[in-house]
Amino acid sequence: MTKVIMHGCNGKMGRIITEIIAADEEIEIAAGVDAFDDGRNIYPVFESIELCDVEADVIIDFSNAKAIDGLLAYCRDKKMPCVLCTTGLSAEQINRVKEATKETAILKSANMSLGVNMLFKLLKEAAGILAPAGFDIEIVEKHHNLKVDAPSGTAIALADSINEEFNNEYEYVYDRSARRESRPQKEIGISAVRGGTIVGEHDVIFAGTDEVITFSHTAYSKAIFAKGAVQAAKFLAGKPAGLYDMSDVIG
Repeated sequence: MTKVIMHGCNGKMGRIITEIIAADEEIEIAAGVDAFDDGRNIYPVFESIELCDVEADVIIDFSNAKAIDGLLAYCRDKKMPCVLCTTGLSAEQINRVKEATKETAILKSANMSLGVNMLFKLLKEAAGILAPAGFDIEIVEKHHNLKVDAPSGTAIALADSINEEFNNEYEYVYDRSARRESRPQKEIGISAVRGGTIVGEHDVIFAGTDEVITFSHTAYSKAIFAKGAVQAAKFLAGKPAGLYDMSDVIG
């Protein structure tokens, strides 16, 4: 039985993960961490990770960027594996993640869904064929109006998966409003839309002469991310120190 600390247990994703794990005989939540506790959970909830004294095998994190520094310090101190799902981290925090992987196992993925991680692989192959043939690359992502970071971590990861094929030669462009020039070829445009209750949509557009190829992924429920996080936690428990991602989980 894998025992989990749910970091951000009373957020939307924390609630969904709690429900999924409650129906899974291979894993259980030993404790939760959240600044706000309404007493609905059947497991103990601590106001901060520093106060948590419950033994566990792995942490699942769906919190916010402000809580990540304390979480990483805890994981390093306890040698606690962590499935790190919070996005919008600063460059300094990403460096702290890398430092933490020297002492414990960290699985970091911009998106936990199986479909998106398959898309990463498909885009590498598509880009290798289409970009040298002169196709321009644009990414459009859409999320609900409560999402605070933009562009999404998934959009950046999609761009990164393409850029890796070309030794990171492409520049990312987030705003062309100040430009008065034609589009350079060696760039990936990334646009963000925020509105309503959109769970998550990502379109990767390869625009060539007289033809357009679009790869699309639409999330209809946050449950797809929660299921991926639970599978990742099962995978990560007991793993040696290092940086992992969902490609390690899905094989």
